[in-house]
Amino acid sequence: MKNTAPTKVHLHKKSKILNIAFAHKSYQLPAEFLRVHSPSAEAQGYDQVVLVTGKMDVGIKELELSGNYGIRITFDDGHDTGIFTWNYLADLGENQKALWDTYLKKLEEENQSRDPHTQPLFFTPQSP
Repeated sequence: MKNTAPTKVHLHKKSKILNIAFAHKSYQLPAEFLRVHSPSAEAQGYDQVVLVTGKMDVGIKELELSGNYGIRITFDDGHDTGIFTWNYLADLGENQKALWDTYLKKLEEENQSRDPHTQPLFFTPQSP
């Protein structure tokens, strides 16, 4: 697949949204969505996807071009590893709803939360 550069990349720091436009389609990608789908080895766990939790309030501190093929995103939680290639960003945009729904389902299955100030505790009540 050809790594086609976008026609526009714009970060809205206040709303924590990255707008990225390609020739025929544009996407609005929230910082939290990008953070939990980071392409870094840390987030991907080298062999498997690691469930990233508690990132509801995360923002984007900085964008940096990485050659002609993508950007490095520095998040305000300090995470800055991994390159978001143009293809990967287009894929995230194209599949945003399905990826987000899958992420929310995994959080629920793992009894985890998007909220960094919450630690869910679930238990099954004992029968009398």
